Amino acid sequence: MSLWVDKYRPSSLSKLDYHKDQASQLRNLVQCGDFPHLLVFGPSGAGKKTRIMCLLRELYGAGVEKLRIEHQTITTPSKKKIEISTIASNYHLEVNPSDAGNSDRVVIQELLKTVAQSQQLETSTQRDFKVVLLTEVDKLTKDAQHALRRTMEKYMSTCRLILCCNSTSKVIAPIRSRCLAVRVPAPSTDEICTVLFSVCKKEGLVLPQDLARRIAEKSGRNLRKALLICEASRVQQYPFSADQDLPETDWEVYVKETANAIVSQQTPQRLLEVRGRLYELLTHCIPPEIIIKCLLSELLNNCDGQLKADVAQMAAYYEHRLQLGSKAIYHLEAFVAKFMALYKKFMEDGLEAMMF
Repeated sequence: MSLWVDKYRPSSLSKLDYHKDQASQLRNLVQCGDFPHLLVFGPSGAGKKTRIMCLLRELYGAGVEKLRIEHQTITTPSKKKIEISTIASNYHLEVNPSDAGNSDRVVIQELLKTVAQSQQLETSTQRDFKVVLLTEVDKLTKDAQHALRRTMEKYMSTCRLILCCNSTSKVIAPIRSRCLAVRVPAPSTDEICTVLFSVCKKEGLVLPQDLARRIAEKSGRNLRKALLICEASRVQQYPFSADQDLPETDWEVYVKETANAIVSQQTPQRLLEVRGRLYELLTHCIPPEIIIKCLLSELLNNCDGQLKADVAQMAAYYEHRLQLGSKAIYHLEAFVAKFMALYKKFMEDGLEAMMF
């Protein structure tokens, strides 16, 4: 039994619930015959992947939905073997090269070379190229991005690239200039409510207007998260009530507990405990950018108004450092240590002022 987020995922451009003008433009792009490389970007849960799969169906027909998981072994120049998992149909290949870490450059070069040199398609759609879908392109190393730029020029005649990422700020300019950029904005709160009503109607459920709006707001305009919250609420309590508690994910509760631990005590021992909790979040694949954002939000709720500007500035500084470095734990721990020092000094100064 599949989750609602997969069960009711639109399979064609005509079935998309929002950004319908953009869907129409994508359909025209397919029909014009000259299909370029694409760079699809937008916030998480906005529907990037859904639009890409609808676009591929428009290009090749229902055959793109017959997917298989393939495991490939790629050997680096230093004779190191890398196992990489791909999702493929007869018409396209989907891969996340950043899974290979610092060897992502070799993965990109080898995979694209294999796809481009394989037998070309003979389909009724007259598409004589295969599509390679690269996800999380903004997490690629600079070497991998430069290799991608060279490879996409070399094999343009036999394969097209669709690059998918959350932000183009970490994608190098030569790649951006060689692709048609397609921005997928986050759906509005009303659009998310409309989708929730539609899904609940198909499930034979009655969703109160107030609850739908609360779910949409709690999701942060992330449609995937909104559907998951709605389905979890259905399991938790049905019939729905407008004021029922919305379920929270375990990692969000864990971050809140971590923030409370930071505020309650500022000692080297507590910093060591918090470091263990940060490691726990990272090993469960919570992105460090999300961790620092959620920590900041919780810490701001717990600290005085005079500190908020300084704490926000600190978080921005360490979030930037996070992008430049490769070991996320260093920068997360540095942020926590800096906050502890700032908060303890503030509390001590306040105590002295009260005494005198």
